[in-house]
Amino acid sequence: MTEKLQKVLAAAGLGSRREMERWIEEGRITVNGKPATLGDRVSAQDRIAVDGRLLTAEERATQSIRVLLYNKPEGEICTRDDPEGRVTVFSKLPKLQNERWVAIGRLDINTSGLLLFTTDGELANKLMHPSQQVEREYSVRVRGDIDDGVLQRLTEGVLLEDGIAKFSAIVPGGGTDDGSNRWFYVTLAEGRNREVRRLWESQGIQVSRLKRVRYGQVTIPPVIRRGQYMELDKKTVHGLYQLAGLPPKPVHAETLDEKLRLERQRRKVVRNKQQKRVVARRRR
Repeated sequence: MTEKLQKVLAAAGLGSRREMERWIEEGRITVNGKPATLGDRVSAQDRIAVDGRLLTAEERATQSIRVLLYNKPEGEICTRDDPEGRVTVFSKLPKLQNERWVAIGRLDINTSGLLLFTTDGELANKLMHPSQQVEREYSVRVRGDIDDGVLQRLTEGVLLEDGIAKFSAIVPGGGTDDGSNRWFYVTLAEGRNREVRRLWESQGIQVSRLKRVRYGQVTIPPVIRRGQYMELDKKTVHGLYQLAGLPPKPVHAETLDEKLRLERQRRKVVRNKQQKRVVARRRR
């Protein structure tokens, strides 16, 4: 049985399929000692090397994959390296050996909220592909004159420079009566660059705060503060594979349930200490 070379490389955790295709074009990949080309298919018997290093059988075998949820603060960028020296989201993630984190979508520097990372490039590629229609939900604060006509146009479709775009849902989220600060929850089924901001701006509405609160069925638990990450559990990860139309793979042992249990335990300890301080002060 053979598989596409870029799929094998992505499954080994080296990056997304698109990135692996670039590596092939750049001549970084060899198969059986010869430079690989796009369209190559490989079997378990073929010898694959990346930058001269042979890919081991363990790396090519089905590995236990990892998926992280990260609560991104404003001011961080979604690239691995930045020539301007700005903080990147990758600098906050746990270090890996013989693998790399692949971001499932991006958020711009002024947008906060939910980011997903995985060691399975194939999963990342599928979840980002427009054909999967994976929902992204955002909490957005806007300023401007917003009437029913504006909301109708935003859900029916607006022509942007890269084509027609629209929100699949807009739900009011409160705010001031004068319209200076109104909150909405908006949902998209694609991930174009700055799409939420551009949609509102097309109607003369200014976005003053934007946070992603959901990707697919995954939301940010209250215990995960800005700048913190957590490992997703087996059930949640398998749900992402189902959403991507892929068969599930073994999941890394550290689970969300364990994270939450430890967080509850930590909070209980903090509460107990606070209660002891109150009792001690009363006795004085």
